[in-house]
Amino acid sequence: MSDHFPALLLVAPLFGALIVGLAGMRDHRICLPVTLFALVVSLVSALGILLQVAGNGPLDYFVAGWKEPLGVGIQLRADAINSPLLVVIAVVAILAALFTVRPAGDRDTEKTPHFYILFLLLCVGLFGITITGDAFNVFVLIEVTALSSYGLIAIGSAKRCKVSAFHYLVMGTVGASFYLLGVGYLYLKVGSLNMRDIHQILASDPSLVDSRAIRTAFVFILVGIWTKMAFFPLHGWLANAYSYCPSGSACLLAPLVTKVSVYVMVRMMVSVFGLDHLEANVEWGHFVVWLAVIAIVAGSVKALAAREIKKMLCALIVAEVGYMVGGAWLGDPERWGLTGTVYHILADAVMTSCLFLAAGAFAKRLGAVKLEDLSGVFRKMPLTAAGFVVGGLAIIGVPPTCGFFSKFYLIRGGIESGQWVYVVALLGSSLVNAVLFFRLFEIAYFGKHPVESHGHGDDHGEGHEEEAPEVRIEAAPNALIPLLVAAAILVLLGIFNGPVVEFIRSGLIQSAPIVSAAG
Repeated sequence: MSDHFPALLLVAPLFGALIVGLAGMRDHRICLPVTLFALVVSLVSALGILLQVAGNGPLDYFVAGWKEPLGVGIQLRADAINSPLLVVIAVVAILAALFTVRPAGDRDTEKTPHFYILFLLLCVGLFGITITGDAFNVFVLIEVTALSSYGLIAIGSAKRCKVSAFHYLVMGTVGASFYLLGVGYLYLKVGSLNMRDIHQILASDPSLVDSRAIRTAFVFILVGIWTKMAFFPLHGWLANAYSYCPSGSACLLAPLVTKVSVYVMVRMMVSVFGLDHLEANVEWGHFVVWLAVIAIVAGSVKALAAREIKKMLCALIVAEVGYMVGGAWLGDPERWGLTGTVYHILADAVMTSCLFLAAGAFAKRLGAVKLEDLSGVFRKMPLTAAGFVVGGLAIIGVPPTCGFFSKFYLIRGGIESGQWVYVVALLGSSLVNAVLFFRLFEIAYFGKHPVESHGHGDDHGEGHEEEAPEVRIEAAPNALIPLLVAAAILVLLGIFNGPVVEFIRSGLIQSAPIVSAAG
């Protein structure tokens, strides 16, 4: 069975969606157990893939045994770059699934099967994008992911959920069209859709790499992916989509969709077009880094201006995407920037999961939407608040959380490449994050409870008011446990960052030998 882990990774949630669709319509109570079982199978498969890659190197799996020379094969490929991400996707999906008691945000159980079908199909798309070795299949799976995302946003009962989903649909369609056009240009020039084949053909003919068609293909693919990852200024769809959708949807969408899109960009750079060629175009690299700096600044400023919890977190996602895009394009000799980007994909997925789980728990218990609604939450929901604090410290970059180490590698890459403006932007953004979260911590810890009067009118003479008695209203176990698990992972991923980073760098060396020469 271990030989078929790549297939099982995708088949489990796909068949889970089918079972939910057939049986869940009759009894919605089976939807969550089936979803969790399918995701646990995917997690076991992802861990099996990770162990195989760690022990034996890159893993190739050809669906139904049809290999590339026949021209019709579907290749799944796992290496040290994407195998850790497969595990993170599975873990975050399980945590989000545990959180979803009322997935549609109301008591309408008729929506429950539809929600979990979309939930599982989104996981199929995310797993598939990450493990496929075919450029066209990336497009197909991007669309599977996108269509599921639109549904998960629109399933909310509020009208603004539908409006946000439509806005996302328009932008997502534009992004997918750009990507498909780019892949079409690539196919016309090289005659293959397999990523390794494309890379070998381009590497064997330098004049082909510099042709106008290949350059156009690269720009189209890049713009399409940037739209999907909400890279500034193509981020307009993100804030409303993730803020207004049901909390159960946001806990899956916000941590994973943008991060997997960043991974696609890295994969195209490393395994299709080639880092050596891209890094030779210094001007283009500088241009992208400057765009990333603008994204970091814009996201941080927008976060400072936000008055709602989820809007603030969405603005931080825009800045975090800027971190990762900039790091990937630093072009430092030992590629610490690219290493930091891949590690930050993992770290930021868990950080965002932790923060959105906390925001969802606050919304369920307190109806907390605005920042001031968190007043006194440390005393009302101490464990939930503790998980939120860990997520906040991670996104600030406080050791020993993984956020500190991912930023360390990104800053190291910026220093070694001489991109000081990127280093300053990243440090400045971290300072803004500190201001944001310590302001929230102050509100949550020192904020007063609503006051109440003692006695009847002025029966006590002067009549006095004091704070309402402390009432613990901790989050329900299905919300609290995923949050605390995510917080623990943030610390563990930071403590054991060394082996993770070395594993990632081994994958970069295999994909781009120039790294081993430099490092």
